[in-house]
Amino acid sequence: MTAANTKGSPCAPPRRVLAIWLARLAIDRWRRHRPAPEGHAPLEGAGEDDAPVALITETAHGPRIAATNHAAERHGVRAGTMLADARAVCPQIAVHPADPAGDLAFLERLAVWAQRWGPWSALDPPDGVIVDITGAAHLFGGERRLIGDAAAILAARGLTARIAIAPTAGAAWALAHHGPAQAIVAPDDDMPARLSQLPVAALRLDDDVLLVLRRLGLKRLGDLHGVGRDALTRRFRVRRSATANPLLRYDQLLGTVPEPLLPVVGETAPMVQRRLMEPIRHLPLLEIVLSDLAEEMMRLLEGKGRGARRLELGCWRVNGEMVGRRLELAAATRDAAHVCRLFTEKLDGIDAGFGIEMVRLTASWAEPLDFNQADLDTAAQEHGTSLAACVDRLTTRLGADAVRRPVPRASHVPERCVRWQAPLAPQPAAQAEMAFHARPLKLLDRAEQIAVVYETPDGLPRRFRWRGELHEVARAEGPERIAPEWWRERSTVRLRDYYRIEDSAGRRYWLYRDGIAGDGRGGPPAWYLHGIYP
Repeated sequence: MTAANTKGSPCAPPRRVLAIWLARLAIDRWRRHRPAPEGHAPLEGAGEDDAPVALITETAHGPRIAATNHAAERHGVRAGTMLADARAVCPQIAVHPADPAGDLAFLERLAVWAQRWGPWSALDPPDGVIVDITGAAHLFGGERRLIGDAAAILAARGLTARIAIAPTAGAAWALAHHGPAQAIVAPDDDMPARLSQLPVAALRLDDDVLLVLRRLGLKRLGDLHGVGRDALTRRFRVRRSATANPLLRYDQLLGTVPEPLLPVVGETAPMVQRRLMEPIRHLPLLEIVLSDLAEEMMRLLEGKGRGARRLELGCWRVNGEMVGRRLELAAATRDAAHVCRLFTEKLDGIDAGFGIEMVRLTASWAEPLDFNQADLDTAAQEHGTSLAACVDRLTTRLGADAVRRPVPRASHVPERCVRWQAPLAPQPAAQAEMAFHARPLKLLDRAEQIAVVYETPDGLPRRFRWRGELHEVARAEGPERIAPEWWRERSTVRLRDYYRIEDSAGRRYWLYRDGIAGDGRGGPPAWYLHGIYP
């Protein structure tokens, strides 16, 4: 969106913008999702300020207060202070971890939902939403009733909101944050005069710029009228960003300079459904309907270039009750037969009652999936089941907690470089695979100590004894030195020198020397066998 001329053109209505500021977003979300005390009903917000509560974030210097409730503010606790300082002011304060990612996700959903008041909306992070309501206020009976409707709905959902309407996004933001409650600036109002008593913080500037303006004696927007633009231009000529240039922000506030905003576009989950002419009560008929829905869903996903990771099946009985089943897949797929086969094992417990009259299939989780060559797919089906399909079958039959997959971790230590997680869990981001050296396919659960004859002090091994059997070393390669991880281990941990060994019988092993002679971290080095090559 761009803020255009507030007067508009003869053919178009004047620009109108609704700004919503969720003044206590983090605390309001915590109140809605906090667990109830043991033995009590869920808390609904009554008595929210009975005890001081603060939400904290971890910083390099320790926990810092991110948000507080009214009770904590009455005790002198403010957002931005360190937790240690807050406890000195209010020892009985209760702290909980903040959830900035959850707050942003909630704000995105709210921005899409706020399009009920206008054709499109935009995010104003971390706690605001901008809605373009141009030409839509008459649908609610005028702007005053529209702003009252928004305030009532947000309050009913436990959100503390301040709302304003103005010709530009900057003016609406300024009034929502620093103006009177539910302020409205009409299109024909003198906007500089209406906003002259607002503080300069209403320009959405950086803290250091606000400090400079206060030192210059410019504390309100009306004070900027008494200063020439040339003087302010020279003072802030090196400021290029909008948040560091008061003149640019002031022009955006008045609408003389456009302000681009990125609209939020809601994404609808792919959904297909069937309304049956006659209710069905038998499982074979439901499987036929499911097969038709699965094929239609896969065609819909193919058109979007996506594959299903989570599918939800809903069956509505004639009495209005709904019974559902959920299916999660190990990898994105557009295989309708595979989906039907997995869903069939979940349909046995469905009670049709007097009959099912509507069936709906929704892909609540979909991921991009490239197109595959049909010849390769056919060959894969002829040679056997794919790994993803096998994981899906095992997960459906044994449960999600019974199947695990290895995931690489950022560690050079062999026993720490891999961890196990559920196949449905998202894989953590990694910069690159740590494949500097070849690793054996089989690692022992615990490295076993062996006796080794080697060239001192740090030469190659010549022979070793493992599990009572003597092995003569025919070939040896190494060492590959792995230092201890100082950030998680004590200083007495010794470094390792790994060797790839082949004995006279052609068997290959992976062993290491723990420490080197004279390193000051213990006695003579010890040898261990850690892995076996195929």
